[in-house]
Amino acid sequence: MSLVSQTPRPAVLNAIALRVLAAGALVAAATFPIWDNIARAFAAATPHAPDMALFHRLPLAVKAHLLAALAALVLGGVLMAVRKGRAFHRIAGWGWVILVAVVAISSLFITSLNHGRWSLLHLLTGWTLIILPLAVIAARRHVVGRHRRMMMGLFYGGFAINLAFAFIPGRTLWALVLG
Repeated sequence: MSLVSQTPRPAVLNAIALRVLAAGALVAAATFPIWDNIARAFAAATPHAPDMALFHRLPLAVKAHLLAALAALVLGGVLMAVRKGRAFHRIAGWGWVILVAVVAISSLFITSLNHGRWSLLHLLTGWTLIILPLAVIAARRHVVGRHRRMMMGLFYGGFAINLAFAFIPGRTLWALVLG
């Protein structure tokens, strides 16, 4: 069990909030020209149970990516809520690392956004494949602060923020539950 306090300091929370706001501002600025189209799509959306026929038609890489991402989002939320350093945190943490690796590796095979080539979103894949092992190494060396920052960055930046991108009208997750 870690001897370092597991409660994030207000300064850490403020830094995270500032980064999330900055990322949100960048996304808002980048999508400004299509806000009307997005607003109309959300107004016309009809939430429903997942369209399993559409899910079964998806390529294997997309299925693996989607299922692993949703599982990592849920498990990551649980890990953020429980006490750190205990056996559950270490065991579930390894499960989360494996899920995140599946998400990142499967994304390398998803190239439909850019006509068979990688898109700018694949930069996040590269970042994840670098940061994930570094965060595990930090945990193994008991550098708790670095481990916490890296894992929180992967969770909030890699999953929570990207979930918003996944629900852009016309994308697969949108079609599965809103289209």
